[in-house]
Amino acid sequence: MLHSRIAVSGASGLVGTALVRSLRADGHEVVRLVRRPARSGDEVEWDPRRGYVDVAGLVGCDAVVHLAGAGVGDHRWTEAYKREIRDSRVLGTAAVAEAVASLDVPPKVLLSGSAIGYYGDTGDRAVDEGAPAGEGFLPSVCVEWEAATAAAREAGVRTVHARTGLVVAREGGAWGRLFPLFRAGLGGRLGSGRQYWSFIALHDEVAALRHILDTESLVGPVNLTGPDPVTNSEVTAAMGRVLHRPTLFTAPAPALRIALGEFAQDVLGSQRVLPGRLLDSGFVFAFPGIDAAIRAALR
Repeated sequence: MLHSRIAVSGASGLVGTALVRSLRADGHEVVRLVRRPARSGDEVEWDPRRGYVDVAGLVGCDAVVHLAGAGVGDHRWTEAYKREIRDSRVLGTAAVAEAVASLDVPPKVLLSGSAIGYYGDTGDRAVDEGAPAGEGFLPSVCVEWEAATAAAREAGVRTVHARTGLVVAREGGAWGRLFPLFRAGLGGRLGSGRQYWSFIALHDEVAALRHILDTESLVGPVNLTGPDPVTNSEVTAAMGRVLHRPTLFTAPAPALRIALGEFAQDVLGSQRVLPGRLLDSGFVFAFPGIDAAIRAALR
C-alpha cells in the first residue's frame, strides 16, 4: 500500500499501538478512533455503545482497521462482564461497518479483529479457516462479532476477519502476565500442560495485519497464529530456557477454575490453529518458533 490514510480503532491496545507505530514509521497517515471528543486532526470520535462514529473523520481513508474490544482476561467472567465482552465487540463492529458503508467513497478494505476463540476447544486436532465454529461463550461471541461487519461487506468493501491467537509480547495480553511470573521463577505449566497454545510474535502479528491490508485476494477469516502451535508444557519449557529460570510450579486445573472462574475454560482449553490463508498468500513469519517469539518479545 502506497502512503495511505488508515483509520484504526483499539489504537491504544497492545496490537493497535504496535500497528500504528509501524504504519506511521513507513509514512502512512493514521487516524485513531477515540471514545471522547477528538482533540487533534488525527483523532475521530466514536462511541461503540451508542453506535456512533464521526463519519466525516473517515472520509479519504483507504483502509479501516477495527481492533477495539474489552479484554477477555481482564476481569472475572461475571454475567455483566460477559455482556461487556460481547457488546464491546458486536456493537462496536456494527457501528464501524455501518460508518464505512455510509461513505460516498468507502475504503478499499475493512480489517476487523476476531479471535481463534471462534474454533472452541479443538483438542489435538489442527484446524484452519475452513473449520466450523466451536461450542460455548467465546465461539458464539466470535460468530456474532464477525457477522457484525455485514454492512461493509454488503457495500462491496473487502472485509477480512483477523482471527488472532495468543500474542507473545511483554506489554500486554496473556504473555504480559506470564513474563513477570517466569522471571521470578514462579512459572510452570497450567493444568495438564497438554493443551495447545496457538501463539504469534507481536512483530509477526503486525506484519500479518499489514500483509492483509496489501493483499487484495485475502477476504473473510484469516488466522493470525504462528505455523507451529505448541503445548502449554512446551511453552513452559521454552520460557524457562529463554529466561534461564526453573519452571517447577504447576497450576492444577481445579485451582485455576477457582482463581479464574469461567475464563479457566479458555486457559485450559486446547486450540491447535494453523495460518492456512496467510501461508497460502505468501506471508513469511520472522519468528515462527516459540523460542524465537519469546526472544523477540524481550528485545
